[in-house]
Amino acid sequence: QVQLVESGGGLVQAGGSLRLSCAASTSIFSIDAMGWYRQAPGKQRELVAAITSGGTINYADSVKGRFTISRANAKNTVYLQMNSLKPEDTAVYYCNAYNRVGLYFNAWGQGTQVTVSS
Repeated sequence: QVQLVESGGGLVQAGGSLRLSCAASTSIFSIDAMGWYRQAPGKQRELVAAITSGGTINYADSVKGRFTISRANAKNTVYLQMNSLKPEDTAVYYCNAYNRVGLYFNAWGQGTQVTVSS
């Protein structure tokens, strides 16, 4: 099963930017979907953004126009560029790899904390 390691979290003021990275232990070229989720204290984990192997991208309404997901297949890495951050973006951000064609897996990284101060 693929191993995922997130990095890039931290503390930033409202209006600032961060870029999260998710490094995979194997090629991500053919993985059905790579995504970023987040979980704030006392809340359920929610999808932030996802990108399929075919390039289809989905964003949560709350981050549209501010966040951008991208993938660098040659580096086995997925990124989440976060701009115009708001205090409500504060959460632990998790990388996810989902594959159902061929070998099934639904893998998660350990998470990286993002804190946005007002």
